[in-house]
Amino acid sequence: MTSNQENSVRLLEHGIKPSVQRLAILDYLDNHRTHPTVDVIYEELAPIIPTLSKTTIYNTLSLFVQSGVALALNIDEKNVHYDGDTSTHAHFRCLKCEQIFDVSMSEFSRPELIQGEVLETHLYYKGICNNCKNQL
Repeated sequence: MTSNQENSVRLLEHGIKPSVQRLAILDYLDNHRTHPTVDVIYEELAPIIPTLSKTTIYNTLSLFVQSGVALALNIDEKNVHYDGDTSTHAHFRCLKCEQIFDVSMSEFSRPELIQGEVLETHLYYKGICNNCKNQL
């Protein structure tokens, strides 16, 4: 669990001025590894921060993605999902329950073999998760 002070430092290290809204959004991403959408974050935070708008969340997440604080996932054709974990990893989306899971990229992730500087990596898997598969 990350504190507001740690997240303030993290934002400042990325050239972002901390605010109540930005810290709340970053805290939500850090503590809810569900790869939420703007709508999900709004539904969760609006009761706590009544002045928060979807536009603020969208703009904040765009700033986070541009600055390297978060990832934007286009694994879902309908919505952009966000991930506060910027380490190199893949994602798996269940086509039945629509949950998105992190997938480790240990030994087959070798960006040092690429003839250039890697700035982004996107690897998506789609299928049926074990929980949904066991319910069939």
